[in-house]
Amino acid sequence: MKLLGRLVQLVALVVLFRALREQFGRPPEERTWFGRVGPVPYDFRVPTLDTFRASYWNPDSQQLFSSKVAGIGWAINFAQAWRIYKEFRQQYREMAAY
Repeated sequence: MKLLGRLVQLVALVVLFRALREQFGRPPEERTWFGRVGPVPYDFRVPTLDTFRASYWNPDSQQLFSSKVAGIGWAINFAQAWRIYKEFRQQYREMAAY
């Protein structure tokens, strides 16, 4: 388990440094401070309340994971997670009734 934690830290550092290298390699007027390193999204812009809401509670989206997150990685859309939980709970109740 300790090895897995170290591996995750190493991957996060590699993504961080590659993202920063990509942004600082651009002219200042072309820096966006968000993008992807391989499949991993990053966003170094100052987050707003609307950004957090769209990332962590978006009932209009069916996606469980969102790439619109401050920092590196993904956000969990808790609105979709709640729908999945309710669906599993309903299925369990129906199965238990038999």
